[in-house]
Amino acid sequence: MGTGDALTLLALTPRETEQAFERLGARPFHARIARAQVFEHGALDYAAMSALPKELRARLAEELPIASGSEVDRRVAADGTTKLLLRFPGAKAVDVETVHLPPSTSGKAATLCVSSQAGCPVGCPFCASGLLGLARNLESAEILEQYVRGRALGALSRSVVMGMGEPLLNYERLARALDVVHDEMGLGARAITVSTVGFPDRLRRIAPTKPRFQLAISLHTPDQEQRDLLVPAMRGVPLAEIVAAADDWFEQTGREVTYEYALLGGCNDSAGHAERLARLLARRRASVNLIPWNPVESAESSPWKRPDEAGVERFRSTLAARGIVATVRWSKGVEADAACGQLRLRHAAPAS
Repeated sequence: MGTGDALTLLALTPRETEQAFERLGARPFHARIARAQVFEHGALDYAAMSALPKELRARLAEELPIASGSEVDRRVAADGTTKLLLRFPGAKAVDVETVHLPPSTSGKAATLCVSSQAGCPVGCPFCASGLLGLARNLESAEILEQYVRGRALGALSRSVVMGMGEPLLNYERLARALDVVHDEMGLGARAITVSTVGFPDRLRRIAPTKPRFQLAISLHTPDQEQRDLLVPAMRGVPLAEIVAAADDWFEQTGREVTYEYALLGGCNDSAGHAERLARLLARRRASVNLIPWNPVESAESSPWKRPDEAGVERFRSTLAARGIVATVRWSKGVEADAACGQLRLRHAAPAS
């Protein structure tokens, strides 16, 4: 259990959960039943766990709550995308976003997008997550609670750590949470993707540990000077060093890296940008996700704009012609404030 974790079931290991149940007069198998209900079915209330004695359920609810957070807002888009705004207590109470993306037409189960920090220290000017800065790192239990609340909305086939925050700056807590997601929720390493702006030293430290997830690197431009502006936390870190660390990641883990590229209309979406990106990634075992920018309503004077479909397709086609596998990811749930940080911004804004 992390030093900042509240005493909740989500903050305990399986063995610690058994010990906590035993202190309350229960048996170890009761603890295993409870954890299965939480992680396999998304249970956040003991009352519905009919396999546990009624008296035990009452004691657990009072002395060992399952989770610490509360849902303060929920937005559901026409396509079924659900965004949750969760509030976590503590010396510094924080609001955090989690997005549940509905199943695709192929019939696969839903994808959950989770946050690793409350806010973000990277400061990308086009992203709502960092507009309020970083409040604090999330505890492992708080990351896990997002997964449990997502599971309560339905079965999950994939998870992406692409919400608020920079995962590599809270990696130890995230890794503990993902171990539980893997072992007790059943999401395999290839079903979990962690997105980072690409700190080379951290990537090289993590790769030999055989991490249980896929890696995505938010690149956003092939030009060094422009990247220093678009990703301020990485100012001065050479793009060549980042892609070299990604190459090392592939060698160490055997898993290809995905590069994420937020397409900003009139900024980084020209034919020249596509040509230079293709040269940067030539002969590398990697693919590209092209993400047309999702408007940030709170930033009224924003210089950014969403590119049109024809321009996006030209960018993708240019990459494809140079042998780069590229997929366009149009954001779901725009009307549900589904882009990172937007719902949190709404709640932080003073009432008019």
